[in-house]
Amino acid sequence: MKKIIILAAAISGSVVFAQEKKSDTIKTKSIEGVTITKQVFKKQSDRFVYDVAASPVAKGNTTFDLLKQTPLLSSTDDKTLKIAGKNNALIYINGRKTNMDAESLVQFLKNTPAENIQKIEVITVPGSEYQVESSDGIINIVLKKKMSDGLSGNMRMSNSQNKYNASSAAFSVNYRKDKLGISANLNGGESIEAQTYTLRNGNSLSSNESKGDINDPNKNLGGYLNIDYQLTDNSNLALTWNTWANRSYNSTVDLYNTIRSYDADSKDYIYNYSNSKNNENSRSYNNSLNLNYELKTDSLGSKLNLNAAYLNYKRFQYTDNRTLLPDTSGNYTLPGRQVIQDLPQIINNFSGMADYIQKFKNDFTVSVGGNYNKTKTDNDTKNYTYEFDKKGQPIKQKPEPNHFIYDESIYGVYLTLEKKFSDKLSGKVGTRYEITHSLGTSDNAPTADLQRIERNYNNLLPYLSLNYAINDKNNISYAFSSRMRRPSFWEINPVRNILTENNYTQNNPFVKASSTYNQELTYMYKNSYFLILNHSYFKDVITQVPLQRDILKPRIDAQGNPVTGPDGNPIMDPHTQLRYIRTNFGDKQEMSAMVGIQKSLFKQYWTTNFNIGAQHNINNGSLSIDPTSGDVFPTYENKRRSTSIVIQTNNTIRLDKKKTWFAGVNYFFVDKQQIELGVLRNLMSLDLSLKKIWNDWTFALNVNDVLKTNIIEIEDYQDNGNYNYIHQNRYNRGMTLSITYNFGNQKVKKVRDIEGASDAIKSRTR
Repeated sequence: MKKIIILAAAISGSVVFAQEKKSDTIKTKSIEGVTITKQVFKKQSDRFVYDVAASPVAKGNTTFDLLKQTPLLSSTDDKTLKIAGKNNALIYINGRKTNMDAESLVQFLKNTPAENIQKIEVITVPGSEYQVESSDGIINIVLKKKMSDGLSGNMRMSNSQNKYNASSAAFSVNYRKDKLGISANLNGGESIEAQTYTLRNGNSLSSNESKGDINDPNKNLGGYLNIDYQLTDNSNLALTWNTWANRSYNSTVDLYNTIRSYDADSKDYIYNYSNSKNNENSRSYNNSLNLNYELKTDSLGSKLNLNAAYLNYKRFQYTDNRTLLPDTSGNYTLPGRQVIQDLPQIINNFSGMADYIQKFKNDFTVSVGGNYNKTKTDNDTKNYTYEFDKKGQPIKQKPEPNHFIYDESIYGVYLTLEKKFSDKLSGKVGTRYEITHSLGTSDNAPTADLQRIERNYNNLLPYLSLNYAINDKNNISYAFSSRMRRPSFWEINPVRNILTENNYTQNNPFVKASSTYNQELTYMYKNSYFLILNHSYFKDVITQVPLQRDILKPRIDAQGNPVTGPDGNPIMDPHTQLRYIRTNFGDKQEMSAMVGIQKSLFKQYWTTNFNIGAQHNINNGSLSIDPTSGDVFPTYENKRRSTSIVIQTNNTIRLDKKKTWFAGVNYFFVDKQQIELGVLRNLMSLDLSLKKIWNDWTFALNVNDVLKTNIIEIEDYQDNGNYNYIHQNRYNRGMTLSITYNFGNQKVKKVRDIEGASDAIKSRTR
C-alpha cells in the first residue's frame, strides 16, 4: 500500500521540516555510539560542522535519533530527514554517499547505534563534485578514527508501542589486523504501519467521502559486509556488499465510502454506500556490490578514486481491490467490482565512476571526474477487472497487461576549482555537465504515444561558493548551484494504484526531468548563532496533482439492481472521480529566513539548539488533461502564495554530576502553508526522553508526539467549485525502550567508507 497512500511524497515536498518520499539512499556502515563533552557548531567553507565527539545526546541513541537533534535537521514523519529549506537530505559517511534505497535507509539508521560518530557535517548547497539532484542537501557523518588493531562491536535491541507493537535488533562487528579491515552488520525488525484516513472530494452536485484504516505489516532483514585491504602505503582496495529484504503480506485497506449525487427530478441528494476492501502482498530485495580503488599520489592529499558497481532491485506486488455493496440487511457482502493487479518491478544498474583531486601548496585544489550509469527497469504489469451481475456472479473483463521497459544512460563529468586566497577569504567554483538518454517502450499501451517514449537532454550545472571570515567571531558565506531532478523509476511506470473505485493514483511515463536553482546567504556569530537566507526556484516541478471530474454511473437500489426511469432506461447519476496524477506541474519558488542558536549552558548541564524561521512559497501550476490517457478534467490550479513560521528546538539536560542520567525535550512546529495538494494545516510534535548510562550499557526511553498533534490535514478549494480534503493520522504518538551494549576493543580502526558507483541511482528506486 506504500504508493497508494497519496500523501507521503506530496505533503513533504514543500514543508520546511517535512520530507519528500523519495528518497533517499544510504550505504551501510556501523555507527556505534557517541558521547560529547564539548559541542561545537561552526561554518567551514561549504558546510556546517556539528562536533558531537562526546555528546550525551548521541550516547545510546540510534543514528536516526541523533540526526534529528542536529542543528538544521529534523523529521516530521519519523521516517525521512530534511535539511532546513531543502526537499531532501542525502546521507554520506566519511565523505562517501551511502548505498541503500529509501526504505532500507530508514531501517538502517534506526537500528544502528551512534556512539562512534565524531561529527556531523551539513552541506546545504553541495558542490559540482557531488552527484545530487534537485535541491538536495547532504548530511555527512564523520566517524571517529580508531588507531589500534582488534575486535569491537555492539548490540542493540528496541521495542516500540504506537497503535501496534514493533521490535528490532541489530548486531555490528568490526575487525582490523594490520592491513586488513572487515566490517559487518546484521539487523532486522517487525512492525505494522497503521494509518487512519478521511478522504473527501467533490462539488455542489456530487461528492465522495472515504473513511477507514490502512494497516501495512512489514518484516525487514538486512546487513552489509565491507572488506578493505591496504595494498601499499598509498593505495587501498575495498569491496562492499549491501543487502536488504522487505516482506509486507496482508497489507489491508478498509474504507467506507459515501457517494452523494444530485437528483434533478426530486431536487434532492441521493446517497450510495460501499466498502473498499483491498489486500496486498509484496516483497522487495535490494542487493548492491561495489569495488573501489584509492591511490594517494602525494603528501598533500591528492588522490585518485575508481569505482565499479552493480545494483539489483526487485519488487513483487500483488493487489486484490474489492468494492462491496450493502445487502438487504445492511451488511456489505454484495460484490460490486474487483480489480486484481500483478505489479512486478526489476531494476538492474551498472555504474562506473572516476575522481581525481590534485592539491597544490598554495592552497589551490583542482577536482575532476566523471561517471556513467546504465539502468534498465522491467515492469511486466497485469491488470484484471471484474464487474458483477445482480446475482453476484463475475463478468470477466478483458485483461489489461502492460509490459513497460525503461532504458536509461547517463554520462556526467565535472570540474571544481577551490582556492584559499587568505586566512579570511576562500572560494569554490565548478560545473557539472550531464548527458541523459532514455527510452521507454510498452508492448500493450492503450495509445500510440505510450508505446515508445524517447528523451535526450543535456544539462550544464554551474556552482559557486564564497566564504569570508570577517574576524574570529563573524563569518559570512554565499553559495549558488543549479541542479536537475530526474523522475524516480516507479513514477514513470504507467500503472494505477487503486484506493477505492473512484479514487486512485496514476503514474506517468511522460514525466520529464525538472530543474532547480538554489541560492543561500549565511551569517554566523561566535560559532553559536546563525542566520540563513535561502531562495530556490523549481522549474517543471515533479509532483502529484489531484484531478477530479463527474462521471455518470447507473443508479443502484438497496438490492444492488439498476434503477430505471419511466422510459425503461437506466437512470444515470453523477459520481466524482479523483485521480492523483504524477506529472510536471508548473514552477515554484521557496524563500526562507532562519535564525538559530546552538549552545551549552550552566556548565554543560543544559545543551540546546533552537531554530525559528519563516518560509514564503509561490506556486504556479495548472493542469486539466490526464497526460497518460488524454481525459479532460476541470482545470486544477495552484497559483497561490503562503507565508509560514517554523520552530524547532532540541534540548538535553544532564541530571547528575557523574553524567549517567540525561533527559531530553524536543519540539517542532510547522505553520500552515500552501503545497501542491492545497493548504497543509500546521504540524507539531513534543518528544521526551530519559537515558541511563551504566558502564558499557545504555538504557533509553523515548516518548514521541506526546500531545498527539502530528496529524496531517490538507484542504483545497478551486474556483470551479471542486474541493478536496485529506485527514491522515499516522499514529506518531508512541513509546520506545532500547538497550545498547558495546563490547571489545573500542579503539578498532574503522574500515574505509566507500561511495558506490551506483549510489546516484539508489534514490530513484523508491
